[in-house]
Amino acid sequence: MKNENLPFRNGVGIVVINKNNKVFVAKRIDNPKKFWQMPQGGVDNEEDYLTAAYRELKEETSIITVKLIKELDGLIAYELPKHLLGIIWKGKYKGQKQKWFIMRFLGTDDEINIKTKNPEFFEWQWIDLERITDVVVDFKLQVYQQVKEKVKKIIN
Repeated sequence: MKNENLPFRNGVGIVVINKNNKVFVAKRIDNPKKFWQMPQGGVDNEEDYLTAAYRELKEETSIITVKLIKELDGLIAYELPKHLLGIIWKGKYKGQKQKWFIMRFLGTDDEINIKTKNPEFFEWQWIDLERITDVVVDFKLQVYQQVKEKVKKIIN
């Protein structure tokens, strides 16, 4: 099967904002170089986007004390670079189309635990929204640029 014919994976992304309007980012275990990302993941069969967002957030970060601020309009897609095609997601998808949510973190930092049952991250931090596009992997840059612009209009 040609890679161009592969479908996009349905996914969600979550912008978690703390009381100081800083954004949660974490470094992936499988890409430990310099890249950070916001919590994100796939949508299971029979699952709606919001349910998937809460599930992924809890699975990846243990965060449950959040309030939904806004569901961003539309889906934002990205394609995997050629060297990752056929490797990520068992080779079933050419990329991901994501529904993004903005959530306010109402808990304290000691709620955050990335040492989960199936850990995806090894380090996390709160950063300024403006910096988000400086720290992300290049093939997700346009996703993060769009998300950043939408979030800026909502939290400023």
